[in-house]
Amino acid sequence: MRMTRARLARAVIAVAVAALTGCTSGSGGDASPPSAAGDGAACPEAFADAKAAVAAAEGTMVPWTGPTTGPTAPTGKTVVFIAQTMTNPGVAGVAKGAVEAAHAAGWDLHLIDGQGSTAGIQSAFTHALALDPDGIVIGGFDPNVALLQLREANARGVPVVGWHAVGSPGPSENPKLFTNVTTQVADVARISAQWIISHSGGTAGVVIVTDASIPFAKHKSELIGAALRECRGVRILSIEDIPIPEGNTRTPRHVSSLIERFGDAWTHSVAINDLYFADAAPALRKAGKEGGGPPYNIGAGDGDPVAFDRIRGRQYEAATVPEPLLAQGWQVIDELNRAIGKQPSSGFVPPVHLTTTANVGAATYWEPDNDYRNRYMAIWGR
Repeated sequence: MRMTRARLARAVIAVAVAALTGCTSGSGGDASPPSAAGDGAACPEAFADAKAAVAAAEGTMVPWTGPTTGPTAPTGKTVVFIAQTMTNPGVAGVAKGAVEAAHAAGWDLHLIDGQGSTAGIQSAFTHALALDPDGIVIGGFDPNVALLQLREANARGVPVVGWHAVGSPGPSENPKLFTNVTTQVADVARISAQWIISHSGGTAGVVIVTDASIPFAKHKSELIGAALRECRGVRILSIEDIPIPEGNTRTPRHVSSLIERFGDAWTHSVAINDLYFADAAPALRKAGKEGGGPPYNIGAGDGDPVAFDRIRGRQYEAATVPEPLLAQGWQVIDELNRAIGKQPSSGFVPPVHLTTTANVGAATYWEPDNDYRNRYMAIWGR
C-alpha cells in the first residue's frame, strides 16, 4: 500500500591500476619525500593540472544533464531498498531520497538494513524477495555477497538497481543489475588526489583509508593512490584498511598509531567515505591536533550532512567529493520505473563536485539542481 505521511516521516527519520601494489596498514610510501617548497616545484605539470581541476570542481552552478523523458510511473508498486548498513551516512542519504521519491511516485518502499554483515545482507535480501516486490535497490554493497538471492531475483524477472554496487555506472551483466547509480569512481578518486596535490603545493605525506572488503571501495582507493603518485613530492605513508561497520571502534586506534609513527610528516588523509573522520576526530583532538590544521582530511565520498558540518566548522575535515545523495535516491526510483516499463536505463552519470570550506555555505547535501524532484515527477506524470 502507499506510504502514509506518518510512515514516510518515520522512514525519513530512520535514514536521518593496482598502484598500491598490495600495500596495507603499516606500509611505507614508495614516493620521494616532500620538498620544502610547497609551490608545485616537485611536480609542476601535475600541480598545474590539479589546481585547474580543483577550481572547476568547486563550481556550484551545474546545469542539469539528467533525463528529461521516460515512462509514466504506474501507481501501487512495491519496491525494496536493501541497505548495506544504515550507519553508513552515504547509504542513509540515498535511502532518504528513495523514500521521498517512492512516496511521490505513489509506491510503497520497504527499507531493510543489512547491518553491515554478509549474513545480515543475505537475510535482508531473502526478506526482500519474500515481499514479492516489483523492484529491488542494492544500497552500497557487493551483490556477490548475496549472489543466490540476486540470481533468484533475476530468475523471477524482478529488476535490481544498484547504488555503489559495482565499480562503474550503468548496466551490469555479471552480476546482473538493470543499472548501477554512481558518479564515475575514477573521476572521484582523481579529484580527491588532485585536491591534496593542489592544497599541499605538491608536498604531502598522505594516509589513505579504505574498506578492502568492498570491491568498489578498494578499487577507488587504488585509483587514489595511482593519482597521488603522479606527483613525486607526495609520499603515501600508509594505507589503512578499516571495514566501515567497524570504523567507530577501529579508526581511533589506527589514528593514534599513525600519529605515533609519522608525527608531523602526516599532513593529509583521504578516505573512501567521510564517516571515518567522525571517528578519527576524538583521537586527533586528544593528540592536540587542531580541527582546522593538519592532517587535512578529504572524503572521496559520500558527502553526508555531518561531513558538511565538519567542513563548515573546520573540525577535522577540509573537503569532500560528495555524491548528490538525495538526487541519487530519486534516480534509483526512476531507474526502477524504467525497468518496470521495459525501457532502457537513463544512462545518467552525475558529474563530480568538490565541497570545501570555501563553498560549503549552509548546505547539508550536494544538490546540483534544486529542481530535480519536479523533473522526475514530470517524467512520471505526477
